[in-house]
Amino acid sequence: MCQEESSGPSRLGSVSVIAFITATKMPPHHQHEEEKFFLNAKGQKETLPSIWDSPTKQLSVVVPSYNEEKRLPVMMDEALNYLEKRQKQDPMFTYEVIVVDDGSQDQTSQVALKYCQKYGSDKVRVITLVQNRGKGGAVRMGVFSSRGEKILMADADGATKFPDVEKLEKGLSDLRPWPDQMAIACGSRAHLEKESIAQRSYFRTLLMYGFHFLVWFLCVKGIRDTQCGFKLLTREAAARTFSSLHIERWAFDVELLYIAQFLKIPIAEVAVNWTEIEGSKLVPFWSWLQMGRDLLFIRLRYLLGAWKLERTRKMS
Repeated sequence: MCQEESSGPSRLGSVSVIAFITATKMPPHHQHEEEKFFLNAKGQKETLPSIWDSPTKQLSVVVPSYNEEKRLPVMMDEALNYLEKRQKQDPMFTYEVIVVDDGSQDQTSQVALKYCQKYGSDKVRVITLVQNRGKGGAVRMGVFSSRGEKILMADADGATKFPDVEKLEKGLSDLRPWPDQMAIACGSRAHLEKESIAQRSYFRTLLMYGFHFLVWFLCVKGIRDTQCGFKLLTREAAARTFSSLHIERWAFDVELLYIAQFLKIPIAEVAVNWTEIEGSKLVPFWSWLQMGRDLLFIRLRYLLGAWKLERTRKMS
């Protein structure tokens, strides 16, 4: 009996040691030489800007894409139709769409480059990563190369209706005044949970509830849907959170919001329209298992001091 009771703390101790030893001290910001450039509409290389530069656009849209040659055109057509229409109604409105090809093995970059040729490289840019980093790594690379006062994360599958960006903008506006110009609006599918449960298997529903509990228990309080890929950040909030981000795969959203809450960045959760699109890269059981491990490691690594956060801004 005593042996069983002592095994729990010893296992936690072992996990804590593993979490500490395997933690990278600084976020992996490595860029391959080829990733410092984008191809313009003429196929010529141009140097990418930096998140630390002054903004020159009102909105940057970052689209992480891995093997998305089939789903990407639907999303891009909807997004660019909306953005072009908005610009015609308000000539002062400026935007860019940054497609980050996360080491795809299909024609994702070529498909995205067609939009660059159609709309020009000032409006559409394609960053092709040398190797797959994971969704979080791809988003961060796009964020670090953005020019917008506000930066929107948007999934390549087009599951969220793009005009809902206006709902996120209102969510940001309602948070004013922004401390140090920092605020985040998260798209949320929480209002659709009952409907989604009815369409899911019991096993997937159990995994979903287990993940939500771990997020709440270990990392992020007060946000019901941390995983919706539709998030709007002020430039300062994006620079501060993404420069501290370690997780590069699926659970990166949770670490992002963990960092934001530590920095006391105000966060709005905004209901958005969302439709399940076929072709998800998530493998239900193994992806949830990996995310559960990442959640535990996020908590332990910050708790043990392997990863550190500072409330004051670090200049790049």
